Amino acid sequence: MSKLLALYEKRGRAVAAARTFLDARRGENDLLSAEDSAAYEKMEAEIVALGREIERETRLSETEAALKAPGALPLAGRPGALPGDEQPKTGRAAAEYRAAMLAAFRSNFRRIENVLEVGTDSQGGYLVPVEYDRRIIDGLTEENILRKLGTIITTSGEHKINIAGAKPAAAWIGEGQALTFGDATFAQISLDAHKLHVAVKVTNELLFDNAFNLEGYLLDAFAKALANAEEDAFLNGDGTNRPLGLFAAVGGGQIGLTTAGAAITADELINLVYALKRPYRKRAAFISNDATLAPIRKLKDNSGQYLWQPSFQAGEPDKLLGYPIYTSAYVPLIAAGATPLAFGDFSYYNIGDRGTRSFAELKELFAGNDMTGFVAKERVDGKLVLAEAVQILKMK
Repeated sequence: MSKLLALYEKRGRAVAAARTFLDARRGENDLLSAEDSAAYEKMEAEIVALGREIERETRLSETEAALKAPGALPLAGRPGALPGDEQPKTGRAAAEYRAAMLAAFRSNFRRIENVLEVGTDSQGGYLVPVEYDRRIIDGLTEENILRKLGTIITTSGEHKINIAGAKPAAAWIGEGQALTFGDATFAQISLDAHKLHVAVKVTNELLFDNAFNLEGYLLDAFAKALANAEEDAFLNGDGTNRPLGLFAAVGGGQIGLTTAGAAITADELINLVYALKRPYRKRAAFISNDATLAPIRKLKDNSGQYLWQPSFQAGEPDKLLGYPIYTSAYVPLIAAGATPLAFGDFSYYNIGDRGTRSFAELKELFAGNDMTGFVAKERVDGKLVLAEAVQILKMK
């Protein structure tokens, strides 16, 4: 538009100059001499040429404006992004690596480009690009409540956590009496690495004909499968080839209260809350099964008020006795001797992710069925580092 404005200004100056020339050169009979007439015609030709250039520039500007209108062109970048906002990605996050990965999918890994060498592992597979791995983690976060409430640690080897044991106590002494010395002891909890995997078979027809949708299908399926297996282990695992769960009989939370009957009462819920030490109650929450919520929601206090407090804000959990309550399908149901409810500060449950998740394809294993296998693997461990931080309700 600045160019068009400059043309208008230039033509305006040319017209003004032509007017001044005419007024100055006309004689007594308002006629120009032959020499002045030739000079004026040259000035007039320049004005006409500028007018034609203005018309061309106007048409071009209108065409450009139409192309820039919403919907005229496909989006080629992030909406609202300014020039220079997007920083080039490198390594497995680079666009070249992603394109090469999809090309490898579509060719059944027959066409491998050199750019994929950055993601080759020792077994000949291919690590998931950074964008892929982040989307899997997002899926785990949405599905797995312990990944929201616990403490996640990324480790490269066995991870040892120091736990304070016996603590020094203060004692009164009289003047001149001997000091008494106690022992401060410490323990260690080790986070190891247990292998978790999920594998699927895909027909080569699907691989060739639906490559772009295959990416989302595999990532969603893997994320949900890994999340379900992780959450079950984080809650009920016995520590053998899997994490040690919150409800484990040995190594899990403390039994804070045992019910007097076959049903949970309001008073027992209150007692469970105060079985947890005051410092842990600052960030405490409940974890239960969905099926356990029905009888709990019906409980009332002595004033007839429901103990349950529904959430009125999207994304916020409901509350029980003023504390958030989360549900998982893997928490034990109400039954004789079962542990259907936990209350505590679950940040003391530590989750150790060992290294990165990997993704590999298996070309030969199912070749006879004209199928290709894909496998995702991770190594993870989880332990409650302080048993007193989580109190468990046990049924009679």
